[in-house]
Amino acid sequence: MRAQLRTSPRSSALAGVVTVVACLLVALPSSSATAAAAGSGASAARGAVWSWPVAAPHPVVRPFVGPPHPWSPGHRGIDVEATPGAVVLAPDDGVVHFAGVVVDRPVLSIEHADGVLSSVEPVTAVVVTGDVVTRGQTVGVLDPGHCADQGCLHLGARVDGEYVSPLLFLGGVEPSVLLPTRPG
Repeated sequence: MRAQLRTSPRSSALAGVVTVVACLLVALPSSSATAAAAGSGASAARGAVWSWPVAAPHPVVRPFVGPPHPWSPGHRGIDVEATPGAVVLAPDDGVVHFAGVVVDRPVLSIEHADGVLSSVEPVTAVVVTGDVVTRGQTVGVLDPGHCADQGCLHLGARVDGEYVSPLLFLGGVEPSVLLPTRPG
């Protein structure tokens, strides 16, 4: 009977739902949801939510588009509208991991607790690699050139080396609500 349940359409559908629920738990910004997903690397989002690295308002002009494979194209962060010359703040406590130029763009990365790394660009850093920074501390100034039409800051986030949407840490991802597939 067990073998029949494993191969039945109902069992397959249930396994699919369990997989979807596990994936959705990773995307929840609340501390209880991220604690539940601790085994997936999402435990880094526990506790305080990041503060925005630029002053309000925070219109996201280009969303995170995770690639299907690490080598595939995608947009591994979000672009937040901001005026060149704007002060850039540390989103959370951490240690400056990198402050320098990558190809032709100034980049600043901060290593946070639990394997989380934030990065902002194009930012001329006022801190250096190894500096300890606190949430809300000035870490740089936004340079022009990232968005062609307007100024914007690119904000990226990685958890244990994997790119994730920074909105997970900024509280911009609404919790998913699962509905029953049949009446009660």
